[in-house]
Amino acid sequence: MAFDGTWKVNRNENYDKFMEKMGINVIKRKLAAHDNLKLIITQEGNKFTVKESSALRSTEIVFELGVMFTYSLADGTELSGTWSLEGNRLIGNFKRVDNGKELNAVREIIDGELVQTYTYEGVEAKRIFKKE
Repeated sequence: MAFDGTWKVNRNENYDKFMEKMGINVIKRKLAAHDNLKLIITQEGNKFTVKESSALRSTEIVFELGVMFTYSLADGTELSGTWSLEGNRLIGNFKRVDNGKELNAVREIIDGELVQTYTYEGVEAKRIFKKE
């Protein structure tokens, strides 16, 4: 339940390089870096609902821990994978539908901030969120 709440992006680390590695063009990378992303996360047992709203789009993602699902990034890249809970960390293991390459994500609360760490082909990036 630690993830429950409204989280607004505060800063990014290495995010542009990560998106470049993902094959996202420079214009979309610039927009994404300043998207003012807000996450509203609710957890009911093993079921999570994440409402994302940004300058680029608004969407709702519902997933259950350990259950495979498909998700589209803001640029249209489709991913298929699962989230699991390991201690107080949400671990996401995904594969791109178009090329089968792995994208891993970790969500954890560190010093009151929600830190999302992404790894794709050896490039790591972070998006850090403050609770509203």
